[in-house]
Amino acid sequence: MKILNGVKNIAVVGVFALVTAFVAGCSSGPSQEQLAELEALKKEVSSLERDLNAAKDERSRLDKEIAEKNKRLQECAKLKQEAQANLEKMNK
Repeated sequence: MKILNGVKNIAVVGVFALVTAFVAGCSSGPSQEQLAELEALKKEVSSLERDLNAAKDERSRLDKEIAEKNKRLQECAKLKQEAQANLEKMNK
């Protein structure tokens, strides 16, 4: 029973210490310097997100272009194969 009471006391003291630290840490607001730094970081994040979206759009466009060229390449290979088969028929 003494051990249980000791654990309870330690837990209560620990919770009290955490609450005190939390309240003390939150009692003062951010400084102007911190707010300015936060605003600069927000602007940087926004800029990077725009760059990322532009890069994704460019990649999408390039993927589409590659798919079109691959399709055309397959069509050319098929035509070449048909032409080769026709030439072989003519030579017989």
